[in-house]
Amino acid sequence: MMGFLRNLPFSSEFFEMLEKMQVIKPEEQRSGSQNKENYIPYPSIEETLEKEGPHPLIILPQFGGYWIEDNTSISTPTSSESSIYEDEEENLSPSTYGYKLEYNRTARAYRKHFLFKDHLNFYCTGSSLGNLILSVKCEEADGQEYLRIILRSKSKMVHERIPLAGLSKLPSIPQIAKALCDDASGLKFNPVLYPKASHMIVSYDEHEVNNTFKFGVIYQKARQTSEEELFGNNEDSPAFKDFLALLGENILLQDFKGFRGGLDVTHGQTGIESVYTTFKDREIMFHVSTKLPYTEGDVQQLQRKRHIGNDIVAIVFQEENTPFVPDMIASNFLHAYIVVQVENHCQENTTYKVAVTAREDVPFFGPHLPNPPVFKKGEEFKDFLLTKLINAENACCKSEKFAKLEERTRAALLDNLHDELHWHTQAMLGLGLEEDRLDNGGHGGFLESFKGIALRMTDITLPNYPWVALLISFFAV
Repeated sequence: MMGFLRNLPFSSEFFEMLEKMQVIKPEEQRSGSQNKENYIPYPSIEETLEKEGPHPLIILPQFGGYWIEDNTSISTPTSSESSIYEDEEENLSPSTYGYKLEYNRTARAYRKHFLFKDHLNFYCTGSSLGNLILSVKCEEADGQEYLRIILRSKSKMVHERIPLAGLSKLPSIPQIAKALCDDASGLKFNPVLYPKASHMIVSYDEHEVNNTFKFGVIYQKARQTSEEELFGNNEDSPAFKDFLALLGENILLQDFKGFRGGLDVTHGQTGIESVYTTFKDREIMFHVSTKLPYTEGDVQQLQRKRHIGNDIVAIVFQEENTPFVPDMIASNFLHAYIVVQVENHCQENTTYKVAVTAREDVPFFGPHLPNPPVFKKGEEFKDFLLTKLINAENACCKSEKFAKLEERTRAALLDNLHDELHWHTQAMLGLGLEEDRLDNGGHGGFLESFKGIALRMTDITLPNYPWVALLISFFAV
């Protein structure tokens, strides 16, 4: 499964990590990270159900490893304190309710501030931080001159605006880089002299930007406390159907032209229909447990788990008051759950109670749950829920496992971009020859290398990492 990927420019550690993540180890998922010998466990689901209700929507695994959002706590971290930032300049249509999507603004900075505007690009070979790509431009705001800078390294991308007041002359490019990364040394920059360089740079910067999402939807009936019971549900209740209709449109998969989220739209191997919606210029496909194929005699229902177990975020729909425990489902990919419990279902005053849980290394994501965390059925609840789902996935990608994978991807793509910019610059100056490029392992262009990675990844079942999804959706036609 992984063999063909080893020809791509990633280290062996990347593939070892990916292979380990593909292997589901229930004993690891259920044990947690705590030292069991010196740890007082949380009450089990069985102990909780023995007590008189009402019960919470979520209880923690006995040995922790997850957090539950506290809608009453003033100490809950805000989105600005996490590693995800909210774009305050995003235009919200009048039909929305002020719930904002969160993402890394630096990834869009080059397109917004540099593309099609006067600026300079530079590349640095072999610094103490590895290869570097720097973009710089002068701009004026409120009568003040500034330098706007983006510095790209293997470990991070820095976007800053520096005032020029009081400076007698512009700082040099090495001085600028040193100011942004004071531990950098060996800074010898060359100008990029290639007319199409901006398109290559913006493709690199936005490799982690994602406009397509896939989320699991799991139906939990009363007293169901195991993965096998959850995936064994084969019929939709009226309340569940009502909730799915709120989420999106029921679509036939055969010949479906939108984002398919890994579902089969040709041979019907992943069911007949699914739930799909668009939201703020993003496409969302839901992997609904009861709509995925049911296999008689398969206790684990691997057809269903194959898709939902490889999602990063899932909704758990509860028709009655039975708590959900995050380690009920053994998966190395699922990192966050949004649990929705219906109240007064199929009536005019239908409401939904919401709770949120995520693995302990996932930063908090908005929007905040209200107090009490109850929503009336309607468009505002849908807006909240879809915003929360997208923000959850973006936050999960900052967790340790996914961050390491993205870091290796970023490093490989940066080296490739550096090599292409260097070669094209030399060629423009008449100093580079095609045979020299081939001797040095050229891949036929940065965008072609991007495309090669994307097309190969269409053959592997992976979670919807933003950086993988961009490669696939942008080039796989």
